[in-house]
Amino acid sequence: MRKQPSDRRTFLKTAAAGVVVAGARLSLPTARADEKPAAALTKKIRVGLIGCGNVSDAYLTDLATRDYIELVSVCDIIVERAKAAAKRFKVPNHYPHIEKMLAGAPFDLLVNTTSMPAHFPLNKAALMSGKHVWSEKPMATEVAEGRELLALAKEKGLRLWAAPTVITSPQFRFMAETIASGKLGHVASARGEYGHTGPTWSEWFFQKGGGSLFDLGVYNVTTLTGLLGPAKAVVGLAGIITPERTINGKKIQVEAEDNAMMLIDHGNARFSHITTGFTHFSKEEHRDTTREYYTIDVVGDAGRMYLSGYDWGPHGVDLATAKNPKVEHCCPEPGDYTWQYGASYAANCLRTGQQGLITPEHGLHVLEVMNACKESQRNGTRVAIQSTFPWPIIK
Repeated sequence: MRKQPSDRRTFLKTAAAGVVVAGARLSLPTARADEKPAAALTKKIRVGLIGCGNVSDAYLTDLATRDYIELVSVCDIIVERAKAAAKRFKVPNHYPHIEKMLAGAPFDLLVNTTSMPAHFPLNKAALMSGKHVWSEKPMATEVAEGRELLALAKEKGLRLWAAPTVITSPQFRFMAETIASGKLGHVASARGEYGHTGPTWSEWFFQKGGGSLFDLGVYNVTTLTGLLGPAKAVVGLAGIITPERTINGKKIQVEAEDNAMMLIDHGNARFSHITTGFTHFSKEEHRDTTREYYTIDVVGDAGRMYLSGYDWGPHGVDLATAKNPKVEHCCPEPGDYTWQYGASYAANCLRTGQQGLITPEHGLHVLEVMNACKESQRNGTRVAIQSTFPWPIIK
């Protein structure tokens, strides 16, 4: 048996070099309003999850509650974590590497909750093996890699999704429908903010391929492009405020940005602004989702609305218009929405045959916008965005 790499950087080099693979209770809001549900809903979707670290626990907890999902396998290069996850969630198979996982017990959907730099090689390996893929954000760290994944999924007739799930929340739908209704008048601008003082459990957040944009800013970019439309151009600032951090008792040099801001031109003189970072004192707000803490604002010439709570965990929208200037608290209930149900959402799309609201084109677009922010910082330029996605999302 070949010894598996125990550190992330060695593992990524191995994966990128070429992976040997074998040839191939709650209702979730999956469809666009004009789509009809599939007739047969008896099929169970077989799921394999790779990456049994910090985020996997929430995913596995959610997956285990769905009667249309069969948890087949878990995988992690730290074998003890895979064994522990398999035991806790009663998963029959566990593996130390994706090669063995893809060659092992058959499954339909790979759920990728590994570190961000590992997403592309693992997503590619799964698609090459004939698996559908739900990937934690982002689907890749480079736009060219993202394009390769989309092309590969299309070539093989497979589905590909990338977190986050923010556009599936009732609050996002309410905001999108409010904009479309004209209640805000001509929408001119929007703001998004999400930050905290940084993860303390893994080094890779601060290494190349990590950073606050991919980890945190991705939520606001997804929300605001979802509300205002695809970005046409980006002007960005990104840098490192804290060059050295201590993670798990070890001092590390920070390689990825821990502070970023960007301006997005959505076309037709619609602009948005996003600020994010591992430099924000906001732990209290981060943990308390009951506070009236605004993180998304949308402004028009006839009204304003504010999202209460983070877009990944919203708890209402405050709305004031020229016709009704008193602030009204709307859409307070989350419904079935949670940030960690993305893989279950994808599985439900597979079993019903519905398209769903989350598209790989939007995931690729968000990746390009975030990388454009970094490019703008490096070159001091306004960066044009080439990709787009089906919009409006809510019809």
